Amino acid sequence: MKYVILIHSNPEPWGHPTGDFLPEFQALPDDVRARLVRDFEEVFGELRANGELVGGEALGDPAASTLYRWRDGAPLAVDGPYSEAKEHLAGFFLIDVESRERAEQVVARFAGPGETVELRPLMSSGGPDQ
Repeated sequence: MKYVILIHSNPEPWGHPTGDFLPEFQALPDDVRARLVRDFEEVFGELRANGELVGGEALGDPAASTLYRWRDGAPLAVDGPYSEAKEHLAGFFLIDVESRERAEQVVARFAGPGETVELRPLMSSGGPDQ
């Protein structure tokens, strides 16, 4: 079962890992920050070792994005960010795991202070997998 893990964040300035730029993460005691980093690296290593990690990338500053909308019968390019929301998509990971439960175990360890992490199943080209 394939899932995408979407990392939403609002660091100022924009950078990766996003936690390094978030006041909620920076305010944590050193030992807690170190534990969270170790937890992430551990689950990331598990995904690689198990062949469950399909791919993933950090995304650049949303201010550098361009939004394309359909207006008056043609695409219209508009400078980003794409919404007025404070949080923006910071990056994603594509995983292929045995079950929803495994995906939930993984994504729970990806979540960090000041971020929202979204787990979403992929659809096959013929429609929803579930």
